[in-house]
Amino acid sequence: MKQTIFIDGEHGTTGLEIRERLAERADLEFIRLADNERKDTRRRAEALNSADIAILCLPDDAAKEAASLVTNERTRIIDASSAHRTAPDWVYGFPEMATGQARAIAKAKRVTNPGCYPTGAVALLRPLIQAGLLPADHPVSINAISGYSGGGKAMIAAFADRTSKDFTPHHLRLYALGLEHKHTEEIRVHSGLAHRPLFVPSVGRFRQGMLVQVPLQLWALPGRPKPAELHGAISDAYDGTEFVEVPPYGECLAIGGASSLDPRLPDPEALNGTNRLRLCVFGNDKREQALLVAQLDNLGKGASGQAVQCLDLMLGS
Repeated sequence: MKQTIFIDGEHGTTGLEIRERLAERADLEFIRLADNERKDTRRRAEALNSADIAILCLPDDAAKEAASLVTNERTRIIDASSAHRTAPDWVYGFPEMATGQARAIAKAKRVTNPGCYPTGAVALLRPLIQAGLLPADHPVSINAISGYSGGGKAMIAAFADRTSKDFTPHHLRLYALGLEHKHTEEIRVHSGLAHRPLFVPSVGRFRQGMLVQVPLQLWALPGRPKPAELHGAISDAYDGTEFVEVPPYGECLAIGGASSLDPRLPDPEALNGTNRLRLCVFGNDKREQALLVAQLDNLGKGASGQAVQCLDLMLGS
């Protein structure tokens, strides 16, 4: 029997990506609204309550409204917005985050899909805190760069249209410099940090792809761990998972010593179109420093790919 799916907001960036990833699925039946019905609350409520699983690809306030419109006990929800990512009654949709997380998602009525930056940051930080190598109260800084698709339709239009007044010729632009990015608390909660990290995102002149970087002064950590120990903890945390890969530490070391033109260096676009997440630890034993790097597609494992992964778990696939 086919499962019915309603994507509320399917014409947005994430919604379109999810629809494309599910286009060939014979086990699913889609509920779709006509263009003139997409903002009709009554018709949306009917569609939401008719679906086996509703996927919300909406701004935060609209996602909260959509969730409130589901009045039956049967419809399950995957929310791709940031509206419920720290809500205690929603299951965090990062299947590899912890032992049992995939099972919790499979059974959940309400799943909140992680943000793109938090997926990389939590994947790097949580194993180190769990292993006792990084104290939960340690001051953490995170630097990241994403393709402009992460900013939604307005940013995509501004970067793509070179005649726009918002067009910038620069290849990189920092933003959220008020240090109140909406992903910061999500990162803190799900990584296990006691304090908000200093998170500085940036957007590059490429459509999609992402690098998340966490620099660590190892001499400032209790026990002064070696970079190889950090790598070992991260590698052990994701051993046997399908979508998270951790290259051998020797491979990371070789890349770390490569020239600036070496194609092996982390490329934000390398995993585009996939649901993969690659984690590396680059280190210098002599200087007692390490750099943790997560590489992913902000529209893949950082959004639609992970949503489809959660959907499959909820469907028992």
